Amino acid sequence: MMPVTADTALAFWVTAPNQGEIRGEALPPAGEGEVLVRALYSGISRGSEALVFRGQVPASEYQRMRAPFQSGDFPVPVKYGYVSVGEVEQGPPELRGRSVFCLYPHQTRYVVPASAVQPLPERVPAARAVLAANLETAVNAVWDARPSVGDRIAVVGAGTLGCLTAWLIGQFPGSRVQLVDVDQRRQPLADALGVGFATPEQAAGECDLVVHSSGTPAGLETALAIAGFEATVLELSWYGDQQVPAPLGQAFHSRRLILRSSQVGAIPCQRRARWDFNARMRLALRLLEAPALDRLISGESPFQALPEIMARLANDPDGSLCHRIRYD
Repeated sequence: MMPVTADTALAFWVTAPNQGEIRGEALPPAGEGEVLVRALYSGISRGSEALVFRGQVPASEYQRMRAPFQSGDFPVPVKYGYVSVGEVEQGPPELRGRSVFCLYPHQTRYVVPASAVQPLPERVPAARAVLAANLETAVNAVWDARPSVGDRIAVVGAGTLGCLTAWLIGQFPGSRVQLVDVDQRRQPLADALGVGFATPEQAAGECDLVVHSSGTPAGLETALAIAGFEATVLELSWYGDQQVPAPLGQAFHSRRLILRSSQVGAIPCQRRARWDFNARMRLALRLLEAPALDRLISGESPFQALPEIMARLANDPDGSLCHRIRYD
């Protein structure tokens, strides 16, 4: 690993399935219209990053799965990630010294176009802003789900994305929202987010809307089972190269269920005329003003420990939510 100087940085690379390392790399000077960002925190996206780390990205998705500032190509070696919060050290005067969010991999310092960073609202601490990418996905999911006043709604899978989605939908007037998960330790978290909680066995049926985000075939089966007549089941999970059996027999057709996907890479068609990716991210950052969301940060580690932390979280998460990486 090269020594760290003013024109170098350290970055995390996936070097083989289930293996990663920290590498030194040259840092270009910030030119006109660019910013130099010193990382404060980054976050591990346990869904897509775990699949990348395990080498489970299907060849058909190599291009669509690319992160905005990814280096290398799938399957490996690849520098992958999209949750970075830092401070602008060089750049336009209006950004210099500001805390910003950027869709950048795990790296100590980096140079990007000024348009690629979003300043944090004053009431959003940098340590909480690692939730921004997941919350942006949750916003897109709610747009796709189209909940209505008074709906009975279930969110199956109480990971970071599921919790954020349940929190957003729970703010609809008159809605009855239950967070469904096999881990009963999620009960206090659901309480803090202002929504109900149930295990799959306890989950109420006849839901108007079900959002599935557990990433497991069993979770999808639960989501379809508790959906009511002509209800929509919105699938947020991404399974990589895993083949997922969907129980489309039994009462799937007689109940006229709608199974549809949602993915953050595209803004729903009914909003594209008025929203773009930057506006959506600004909305997500404003929503992060809620202190209750700090409950979704389940751990923190120094950047130097990232290879070991990623290996553990990708293969044995043990109930973790968003794991924050600290840059000293």
